[in-house]
Amino acid sequence: MSTTILNGTVRSVCPFDCPDTCGLSVTIADGKITKITGDAAHPVTRGAICNKVRHLNERVYHPDRFLYPMRRKGPKGTLDFERITWEEAYEEITTGMKNIISEQGAQAILPYSFYGNMGVLNAEGMDRRFFHRLGASQLDRTICNAAGAAGYAYTMGASMGIDPEDTVHTKLFLIWGCNLVSTNMHQTMLAAEARKNGAEIIHIDVHRNRTSAWADRFIHLRPGTDAALALGMMHVIIRDGLADQSFLEQHALGFDDLTAEAVRYTPEYVENITGVPAAEVEELGRLYGTTSPSFIRIGNGLQHHDNGGMTVRTIACLPALTGQWGIRGGGAMKGNGWYSRLNARKIERPDLMPDPNVRTVSMNQLGDALLATANPVKMLFVYNSNPAVVAPDQNRVREGLLRNDLFTVTHDLFLTDTCKYSDIVLPATSHFENLDLYTSYWHLYLQLHEPIMETMGECKSNFTLFRELALRLGFESEIFDISEEQMIREALDSENNPLLKGITFEALKEKSWMKAGGNELPSFTTMIPTASGKIELYSEKMLQHGFSPVPVHTPLKEPENYPFLLMTGPNHSFINSTFANQERLQKLEKEPLLHMQLDDAALLGFQDGERVKVRNDRGEVEITLRVSRDVLPGVLVTQGLWWDDQRKGHQAVNALTPQRLADMGGGATFFSNRVEVLKLD
Repeated sequence: MSTTILNGTVRSVCPFDCPDTCGLSVTIADGKITKITGDAAHPVTRGAICNKVRHLNERVYHPDRFLYPMRRKGPKGTLDFERITWEEAYEEITTGMKNIISEQGAQAILPYSFYGNMGVLNAEGMDRRFFHRLGASQLDRTICNAAGAAGYAYTMGASMGIDPEDTVHTKLFLIWGCNLVSTNMHQTMLAAEARKNGAEIIHIDVHRNRTSAWADRFIHLRPGTDAALALGMMHVIIRDGLADQSFLEQHALGFDDLTAEAVRYTPEYVENITGVPAAEVEELGRLYGTTSPSFIRIGNGLQHHDNGGMTVRTIACLPALTGQWGIRGGGAMKGNGWYSRLNARKIERPDLMPDPNVRTVSMNQLGDALLATANPVKMLFVYNSNPAVVAPDQNRVREGLLRNDLFTVTHDLFLTDTCKYSDIVLPATSHFENLDLYTSYWHLYLQLHEPIMETMGECKSNFTLFRELALRLGFESEIFDISEEQMIREALDSENNPLLKGITFEALKEKSWMKAGGNELPSFTTMIPTASGKIELYSEKMLQHGFSPVPVHTPLKEPENYPFLLMTGPNHSFINSTFANQERLQKLEKEPLLHMQLDDAALLGFQDGERVKVRNDRGEVEITLRVSRDVLPGVLVTQGLWWDDQRKGHQAVNALTPQRLADMGGGATFFSNRVEVLKLD
């Protein structure tokens, strides 16, 4: 679906994997996008957007964007393609699928996708319906927030926190494990408003970054020790009689059990684990115990450890201890997807699966899956992702992608590193060319996006691609021969979510956005979706699943055969590997950097700006060293997923990261990663 707007200013939505899901104001002149700003009328965006999206038209009209289907004619590992028609592409893909199903069964086909486009239809709509009906292997999409979401749910029942718009009322704002300035700018704006009203902002992290400089105070701790710090705060709160006993009796379970565990975490004991001075643990515990309302923004970074699920579960217990839930501006948030949850059953149609017990492959272990000899994957279908860069243990992933007997299809806007290993590459639309529905995993607004430009070249949306493949394979027309509008209506069927009442396609078309629950959500304590209906400081379900039923600190698992822990977090100008091919944003980031503590560098004889080799048993990369006190001894940080570029010396850092899964939810362990740093020959 496309439309023609020759001149004027229209509304749009930012489609990328970012909590802000901004409303955009797009200026079009002579049929071409010339300017992108934030929608000033949007209740959360309020006219402000990040620099990345301000230059989104450069991505849409990028000279490297490919616009026609292509087929490999050279060896894998190169970008040697020839142009073909969509008819030829569909014929090769469907013939390949039929042959694989006939010989090995449909489970030999594996989709690989994530949220390069967060539109519901193009990220988890027609694609899911198609692969369910096909009978393909299922993909466990756990690369981002799975461990933390599972841990948070053990405490709170689901991904639900306070309305971020209420955070302007908080008086103590803890930003925990999150570079908020770079990854959630509108929460930064709300926090700044709270600061004007007297709030103190404290950043807790393993790396001194933009958010640390912006906050009022920075607490620097060792990677993977956040749960111990949270338990140390609990120890102080309980010891000093600062817990809200009335709230705990009414709305929580297991306070006595938690007390028995927290008694061990004295400030001195916590200092030995975290590196945070005991006096600072004392001060933070008392400050949190005596300040109301207080709010904790729990980030993604700290869950990318072996103990990531338990870490988030532990931090999530803190607000109950001081009775913050139900106080405007008080509580916590990991994610807020629970409020605007759609009717996934209707749009994804899991009931179409021929075998509901078909195997599930972790997207964090793609390398192992592609190299397995028993029941091998014979076709990989990639969209909304770039696994050759973003997946852990990258060398094994690329080794698997090089298999001559693996048929790989990639649907994208650009010839990414993954395309180097693909047999067919298909051109994707930008979100500006699509009708789609957007929710946020942070704020509570649903937004309808209508196409604002003509489709470029022969590009197709994910929705159209999988719809047309389904019809070519003879799948049921009443299920697959539908429009985007029909699927949006199915998604908004609010039979299981009363907070969507009144949010319809027509209403969204008129208003552009609507808030789940309207302007007044029910009292938080009346809708806690745990089995008990209470916040579970002690979780019977965790005990049944083999975990400690109360929060504990567990050390990381990575064998200590290398001296440094390497954190591979986001940078300011990219979103995962998206935008990493744009010259303007590359120049802003300059180059990939490895941050090393000053004393470590002196001990090893390294100089600031020196090129070094970082290696472990999984791989190695060369990178420029940045020496400072922004990291602790024994810790390294590099930011951003840069595409491979031999000319510029850029290498993808996931050559170093493990495929090992986190404690909960099948999450990734990118940050529980040990390496050594060597002089270049």
